[in-house]
Amino acid sequence: MKTIKSILAIIGSSLLTASCGDFLQADLKGQYTSESFFISAGNAIAATTGVYNSLYGSTLWIFGDVASDDAVKGGNAGDQADINGINDFSAKADNGVLNSYWQNTYETVARANNVIAYVPGIQMDQTLRKRLVAEAKFLRAYAYFNLINIFGEIPLKLAPQNTSETIYVGLSDISTIYTQIEKDLREAGPDLPVSYDSDHGRVTKGAALGLLAKVALYQKKYNECLNIIQTLEDLGKYALEDNYEDLFKVGAEDSREVIFGIRYVDNDQVSLGNHLNVWFAPSIEGGYYFDAPTQVYVDAFTEKTVDGNDDPRLDVSIGRDGKPWFNNTVFSASWSEATGYLVKKYNEDMIPGKAKAQSVIPYHAIRYADILLMKAEALNETNKTQAAVTEVNKVRSRVQLSHLALASQSVLREIIRNERRKELGFEFHRFFDLMRWGREVAEAALAPNLKWTEPRFYFPIPQSEIDTNHAIQ
Repeated sequence: MKTIKSILAIIGSSLLTASCGDFLQADLKGQYTSESFFISAGNAIAATTGVYNSLYGSTLWIFGDVASDDAVKGGNAGDQADINGINDFSAKADNGVLNSYWQNTYETVARANNVIAYVPGIQMDQTLRKRLVAEAKFLRAYAYFNLINIFGEIPLKLAPQNTSETIYVGLSDISTIYTQIEKDLREAGPDLPVSYDSDHGRVTKGAALGLLAKVALYQKKYNECLNIIQTLEDLGKYALEDNYEDLFKVGAEDSREVIFGIRYVDNDQVSLGNHLNVWFAPSIEGGYYFDAPTQVYVDAFTEKTVDGNDDPRLDVSIGRDGKPWFNNTVFSASWSEATGYLVKKYNEDMIPGKAKAQSVIPYHAIRYADILLMKAEALNETNKTQAAVTEVNKVRSRVQLSHLALASQSVLREIIRNERRKELGFEFHRFFDLMRWGREVAEAALAPNLKWTEPRFYFPIPQSEIDTNHAIQ
């Protein structure tokens, strides 16, 4: 079978529209309906690939980075002004960033719902059919996991949007949504392969376990998280990459460390490239220099390696004045008006004849280092501090930091949190970590702008949804 990259490269826009769930009573002219489209194995594969395609162009970085203490908006002061509302927590329901993320992520949900509803009725290979539905369940779970951690209570839509009952859905509480996420992931796991011979980039059993472990951790179900991670590790599939820098180069999507991520297509369709390097690159490379790292982030790297060098994760993650950049250039603080720093992950050497947005540097949503640090956190919170130290040292050893000795639970808790910050910097985790660690931690990092409201801060549901979905009014 083709890889997900090659399928994305040939899939048509009308085909993607056909799988998005906006089917009303009238027949759509010149396009497929659900009934006429979901009739073959080829169309089932294309529809499932369309769910992946909806992940392209995600602005999760605005919430994971800019809403945290690791970055500010950056860019030209007047450009993308609505990001400021995320940056300082002043965003109202009419904020364009909130609306865009909401619509794009519910598009993922809608496409996944179509696959889950219609693919089981197609006469095709049973194993493939089950796998495609499992992929869609994972992607729906991933979408809802991000939505509830940004907005809190949201509509839980689980069916194609072709009736008023499925279009207009009220708010569900967070525990109900987490229960559905867990259900999707547990149902998906058995029908997903550990790896693929040719369909590289699609969801695996490890991805379902990795996200399920994260869902458990976010709910402080520490023993459950540890059990899930043990099952993931028993697959024998994942390990740390030898060189941290190699995780953020072309081809890194095939790393043994990557559990789930987004791949991009190397062809002339700019829309299928990684646009993060346009958002984050300096203007001299045609970029918009957003997501500017803060001095506070840089200051987190106080520890030297055993050889007395800077922690290599710092200069892999960001550009600093006088340090190597790309194309044999040296980074200049003048490239970032906001802070003097820019994100280096997702950037690469300029390729002659190609647009900046045609990058194929992958985005890693879940990688094994994240799993190890989740495991360390869960062990520490269940009073298994020595075992937790062992897991943290695995991550530290990769970047030549000295091994930690046994520490108290409270001291190790702070060490683990700082290791997450350094290891996973600008991979869009920081804000969500701060939120789940609680008010004291979040306010210390984000004061004075954060307006904490129990159980935690959430951004407002977009006004466009309030205006059109009468079930939540």
